[in-house]
Amino acid sequence: MKFRRRAGNVAREEVFLNLTSMIDVIFVLLLFFVVTTTFIRPAQMKVELPEAVSGTPPEATDQRQLEVAISADGSYALNGQPLAKSDLATLMAALQKESQGDSSLPLTISADGKATHQAVVTAMDAAGKLGFSQLRITTVEPQATP
Repeated sequence: MKFRRRAGNVAREEVFLNLTSMIDVIFVLLLFFVVTTTFIRPAQMKVELPEAVSGTPPEATDQRQLEVAISADGSYALNGQPLAKSDLATLMAALQKESQGDSSLPLTISADGKATHQAVVTAMDAAGKLGFSQLRITTVEPQATP
């Protein structure tokens, strides 16, 4: 079966697709995703690392200070009192008790040169979990060789 064309020059109609409503929907979805997205910043602990060669002693203050001492074998002492166990929970409990919940107190970590890195990181982790932000690590000046 053969269809005949109509006689005459009939112009074809162009198909027009209105994209305005689709663009509006895309902008609303984009706005929804931007508003509902959460941006997470990793918590960072400020650590004041004094240089060993030209370090300066801390200023004398009347404010109470906490000092965590770490021996070469990894045992902890808080303000001169040795802790029964050398783990994170014990250190956190001792820091909480000694500071009485005041995390604005300055905390000094004095670690033996042969103490493991893990012992120092555990002390820093305990301080960070309790909210201490004024953290210092002590060093000594190198001795001149004769």
